[in-house]
Order: sequence, then C-alpha cells, then structure tokens
Amino acid sequence: MQIYKVGGAVRDRLLGKPVTDIDWVVVGATTEEMLAKGFRPVGADFPVFLHPKSGEEYALARTERKNGRGYGGFIFHASPDVTLEEDLIRRDLTINAMAEDDQQNLTDPYHGQRDLEARLLRHVSPAFAEDPLRVLRVARFAARYAELGFTVAPETLELMRQLSESGELEALTPERSWKEIARALMEDQPQVFIEVLRDCGALKVLMPEVEALFGVPQPEAHHPEIDTGVHTLSVLEQAALHKQPLTVRWACLLHDLGKGLTPEEEWPRHIAHEHKGLKLIKAVNERFKAPKDCQELALLVGKYHTHGHRALELKPSTLLELLQSFDVYRRPQRFEEFIAACEMDARGRKGLEQRSYPQADYLRGAAIAARSIAVQPLLEKGFKGPELGEAIKSERLKALKAYKDQA
Repeated sequence: MQIYKVGGAVRDRLLGKPVTDIDWVVVGATTEEMLAKGFRPVGADFPVFLHPKSGEEYALARTERKNGRGYGGFIFHASPDVTLEEDLIRRDLTINAMAEDDQQNLTDPYHGQRDLEARLLRHVSPAFAEDPLRVLRVARFAARYAELGFTVAPETLELMRQLSESGELEALTPERSWKEIARALMEDQPQVFIEVLRDCGALKVLMPEVEALFGVPQPEAHHPEIDTGVHTLSVLEQAALHKQPLTVRWACLLHDLGKGLTPEEEWPRHIAHEHKGLKLIKAVNERFKAPKDCQELALLVGKYHTHGHRALELKPSTLLELLQSFDVYRRPQRFEEFIAACEMDARGRKGLEQRSYPQADYLRGAAIAARSIAVQPLLEKGFKGPELGEAIKSERLKALKAYKDQA
C-alpha cells in the first residue's frame, strides 16, 4: 500500500499558495485492507474513505470510462493493480494531475509542473471531453488564478468548445452546475469565469440571457463602456474587489438582463428594462436552483436598482414603497445587500470605479427613519387591525418626509 497527496494540495504548494483541503490516493490496497486499518467508507459510487483520526478523504486509485451522458455517466474501476499514473490520467488538468509521497517526491507524468510555470490550464488527456462539468471547472480555475497570469491552453479551449456544442452541458444537473458557479463567483476575479465560458461557447448554452447582453449598447453619458455585457463583467469585478457575498455577486450578474430584450431600434435606451428582466432573472434562478436568498435578492435588485441610483430624487411615498418591498423592518440585511449591489452597479462603469455613491448612506438613513416608528403608542391610541397598518404607514411616511427635508 502506497499513499500519495494529490491534486490541489500539490498544485497550491508548488504555487506557494495556502493549502486548505488535502486529498489522498491509495495505490495497491483493497477495500478490506482500508477497513481493517480503521478507515470509514463514504463513497457510494467508488471507494472513498475517511481517515480514522484526521477525517481527511482517502480514495483508492481508480480508472473510469464513459457509459452515459453528463457528469454521472461513468463506470469506475478500483483495484490494487491500478497504478498512480492511471489514476492521475483521469483528472481534468495537468496542474491537478500531480502527486507527492510523504518525502515530497513529485510524480508528474503529464507535465503539470511545466504548465504551472507556463501559467497554462491544459487538459490531461482527450478523456477531458467526456465530462461536461469540466468546462465549468476550467473556467473557475481561470478565475481563481487569473491574478497569477494563468490562461486556458488553446487546445483545451477547443475541447471546451466541442463540449459546449455537443449538447452535453444540458445533461448537467442544476445542483452540480450551481456548485461550480457559486464557487467561481466567489473567486477574486469572477468576471474571468464568465469570459472563459463565453470564449468557449458555454455561456450561450448555460446562460443565454447573459450572453445576449454582449453587443447591446447603453447611453455613453451614463455608461462610458457602452456595451452592456462589458458593464456586467465590470460590476461583477467591483463586487469581488469589495468582498461582497455570493447573494450580491449573483444579483450583480443578473441585474441588467432586461436590456437584452430591448429592440435594436430603441438602442441605446432601455425603457422599463427592470420589469422586462424579471422573467429572465426568474428563469436563470430556477434553471440552477439557486438558493432562496440569492433568488430573492437578484429579483429585487433587478426590479429596483434604478430606484437605488435615483434615491436622492425619490418622493417619500416611493421611498416607503421601496423599503416595504424589502421588508426592512424584519430583514435589514437584505436591504443592505441591495444597497451594496446598487453601488457595485454604479462603480462598474469605465472611469467611474472610484466615484462616490451618496445614495448608499441616504438609503440607510431612510431605513433608520422608517424603523424608528414605534407601534406601541399607536396601539395605546386604540388602533388595531387594518387601521393600525395604515396608521403605521402614515407615521413612517411622515418620518421619511422629515428625513428628506433634513437631508
């Protein structure tokens, strides 16, 4: 039995990056031997075990072959005669197909270290094209390592194009796709993820609503970058620079989908794009079964982001409607995330990245003013039922009028 550290732990050590998760592969062992040493089995499809003390994952060396569509369409074979090289060749990228023993002796049959130095994301073998999830994974790695200068090797991008055109991407489950999308959006340069998907033709398959934004112009006075797709990438980039959570990043990606529906004769104006985009945002949300908080914020940002930009001009009654829509009394954090998404949208414009956004503090102040209304005095005056609701609304409106006058 020989045990090797594999994959990301080896890659990141060689890159000088922090190693978080460690995966191990075991060569020359049987399931029975692993169980006898106290390892706990966890793999339903192939033999993966948890170490009795560290809890880390140890997988028996295995080979695989394609026997169906999608991510799950594989037959795995694990036995003591499967070599380390045979196990490594089934991996996606050369930089993930290296192993090292307990003395840090490197096994690198597919030249991963060379590609690390060349800053290339290159597939290990033609079998790469058997797993459509790898299109998303490579795009995610491109986003993660963009700051180090990594790019996708041309021949790998070509394989990704073939996969995108094959119909295999449609076989991905929403859960697997969302897991990769969510991880990619949380990388330091998530806009690169979208760029790579677009370069290989996967974006028009997975998110045609986002693909449709490229080439759609906006008024230059408000958007010096002009192109709506370029603007969306810039907004996403700003969200990452400002360390925004996944909910905000997802909303930033989808906030302008309605502009893809504007007839060409109306360009560069996009009248009522906020409302037109809601059905598209809903469709993307449902396609990937995004978490509820991501879905809700994306729809609210899509509908109200121009309200955010015009906050200083809004009538008190409109401001109150906005606050009510977000339920700021019980869910203040969601409104804070809306403000963040609006600010990222404002900053995601060429040359305006550092511009101040006074609307943010104004909206926060409005929420504080509306929340300051106490219900108890109204109850003591005898208000109840629908009348109480109207009385609370009336008091909040007064508070917002006073706030607007003072601002």
